[in-house]
Amino acid sequence: MVKRIIYYFCSLFVSTAAVSAQQKTDLTVFVKPNIGSVHSRYFFYTPAAVPFGMAKLAPSTNGSYGNKSGWEAVGYDDRHTSIEGFANFHEFQVGGVVFAPSVGKLKTMPGQLDRPQSGYRSDFDKKDEFATSGYYRVMLKDYNILAELTATKRVGFHRYTFPKTEEANLIFDIGHVMGESGPVVDAEVNYDKQHVWGYVVTNPVYVQKYQQGATVKMFFFAEINKQPKSFGTFRDSITFDQHTRIKGKGAGVYLKFGTEAGESIDIKTGLSYTSVENAQLNLLKEAKDMSFDAAKNNALQTWNSELGRILVEGGKADDRIKFYTGLYHALLGRGLASDVNGAYPKNDGSVGQIALNKQGQPIHHHYNTDAIWGAFWNLTQLWSIAYPDYYNDWIQSQLLVYRDAGWLGDGIANSKYVSGVGTNFTGLAIAAAYNVGIRDYDVNLAYDAVRKNELEAKNRLPGAGKLDVGVFVRKGYSPYIKDDHGSPELLTNGSPFGASHTLEYAFSAGAAAQFAKSLGRQKDYVKFQELSNGWRNLYDAETKFMRPKDSTGRFISNFNPYEPWRGFQEGNAWQYTFYVPHVPQELVKLVGKDLFNQRLDSIFTVSQKNVFGGGTQIDAFAGIESLYNHGNQPNLHISWLFYFSGRPDLSQKWVRAICNEFYGNDAIHGYGYGQDEDQGQLGAWYVLSSIGLFDVRSLTTEKPALQIGAPLFDRVTIQLPKKLRKNKFIIQVKKEQPNSSIVDQVRLNNRLWKGWQLPFERLVEGGILDLKLKGD
Repeated sequence: MVKRIIYYFCSLFVSTAAVSAQQKTDLTVFVKPNIGSVHSRYFFYTPAAVPFGMAKLAPSTNGSYGNKSGWEAVGYDDRHTSIEGFANFHEFQVGGVVFAPSVGKLKTMPGQLDRPQSGYRSDFDKKDEFATSGYYRVMLKDYNILAELTATKRVGFHRYTFPKTEEANLIFDIGHVMGESGPVVDAEVNYDKQHVWGYVVTNPVYVQKYQQGATVKMFFFAEINKQPKSFGTFRDSITFDQHTRIKGKGAGVYLKFGTEAGESIDIKTGLSYTSVENAQLNLLKEAKDMSFDAAKNNALQTWNSELGRILVEGGKADDRIKFYTGLYHALLGRGLASDVNGAYPKNDGSVGQIALNKQGQPIHHHYNTDAIWGAFWNLTQLWSIAYPDYYNDWIQSQLLVYRDAGWLGDGIANSKYVSGVGTNFTGLAIAAAYNVGIRDYDVNLAYDAVRKNELEAKNRLPGAGKLDVGVFVRKGYSPYIKDDHGSPELLTNGSPFGASHTLEYAFSAGAAAQFAKSLGRQKDYVKFQELSNGWRNLYDAETKFMRPKDSTGRFISNFNPYEPWRGFQEGNAWQYTFYVPHVPQELVKLVGKDLFNQRLDSIFTVSQKNVFGGGTQIDAFAGIESLYNHGNQPNLHISWLFYFSGRPDLSQKWVRAICNEFYGNDAIHGYGYGQDEDQGQLGAWYVLSSIGLFDVRSLTTEKPALQIGAPLFDRVTIQLPKKLRKNKFIIQVKKEQPNSSIVDQVRLNNRLWKGWQLPFERLVEGGILDLKLKGD
């Protein structure tokens, strides 16, 4: 016993010393935003931002190019070699407020990607570009201008260093479509002395799909550090010299300067979703006397602090780059939507007010967010492990929308409903948070919201998703029906995706059941438990696949398990048959352990040849007709299922292979080849899997626990601020060989640990997990 105690404290001392040394390392050097930026999403590439910030600055190479369905706009694509300007807003269905510098004849249209000289855009070379978390710079070749970007939470900083010229221009392009914003409805821009301010109102595709008639508004108030020698406004390509105000689509302001060689013109712009006045207030409160360099240093320090909550040491340098780039993406999405004074945009278009504490600060923040679809296999687990403060804030934000509009939103843009796929897993995410002790909000209100989300259909708003939940509650499954109107997400008596909806709703019902049980809601618990078995209604014992049923309860004919979109959303029966994450052991029992292992192992053996569904073509939907598709949400738990079928070694083998092969370190092969990295979800999966902690059940069970995998690193330290969690949790790894990937022995606080589950409460308590890995 004495030796064990001495060993434990010696290990803790050595680990603490190592961590202290590593904390001095600049973790931002491992963040490479350009990885995977080819065919990414509009909000993917925003290096000049802080974690979960509102101000997300980035260059636009094709900010509004190819956005027919409302989600395809890239914003930045590493293959492109010209930049059309620098946008300040980047969120799901939110984008705009573009600034651009130029030299020479004034141009007020951005120009075309294939004809850079047709507008104010400029060519650039990759060797003249640098990006990391919190800072971006590039040399604009056509103008010999060095452009630099950084940010605080709500303030964007631009620094443009000009050559010697009497024709230096700053362009404030406000009234044009940008990213996923949709068409511009209205805009206004004003100039006075060294300030430019205004707003733009947009009409995003997904807002119109789920909340027709609603709009998204963005406001800004910019301060320039130099007086221009002349100014004017413009509408598209028509200019109005010496005008100080313009309104309408295509509106903008230009400023003209004379500059010396190496002279910088700085812009600080406060941003807001509520008003110009609050944009100005955000600027004054966050950056009144702050220089560009001070903002840059603060941004880098903030990223180091937040990335440093999970410190990894050892292993391959490339894996550390993958890790911190993935973590960067996970902390980048779902940005602030409320102001420093607690003002926030309400669902009905008015301005709401978050309650203030005794110090006059908002008691929580409000956030924009893409749909939570699949985020329980990456983001919410990551938040639970290392960012519980944000997770709690996120729930408070979701409850704001519930109070204002009466329904939880799966995705929100300025509180407008933008449910990405027409389902709604927000209830599951709230239930999981309560389950792991994240409870600093109105728990009864949260439960009411979850219950309503899972059970009620009457007067359900389109933006709340799950419009077929009523038939699911009645029948125990959602029937497969054809869509004759082009809006499958809005059907109520079933769905073209009825089978996947059934599996999803059963999972979220299981999470709600545990929430109800914890609160003593026995009647609800029984109902939720009944619904959580809905997956059984679709299991076809003959084919051993999940198979869609029609409205009469019959399995559909001409069934092809490879076929996507017929019963299954963005996937097929091969992929969705494994979608029973709340009770995976029951699925294994039903299929049979040997057949289950044989089938799943062969799926990965075959899929490895196609980069685990990532393919070799730049295509966001490359894997939906394959056996396995790591590039999309429905499959992200499958490689960990062997823990529930007696073969954890196979999970460890295939998880390691996916980490090594699906994930890359270049612009094209970053996340598969052009896969859909929804606000950090694929990056967060890598973070969890590479440190060997993951829960198939997404922390929704009565005693939440993480499956213990094989880390890629020699040491992992999870260390939160003391006010959040007192003790560190350290994972130490010893390998027989450098590439060892099979867990041979587990010790917790120097005691032999039997089994493959780490209770979540043990991680919170802190301690040391020693793992011994052997070769595969």
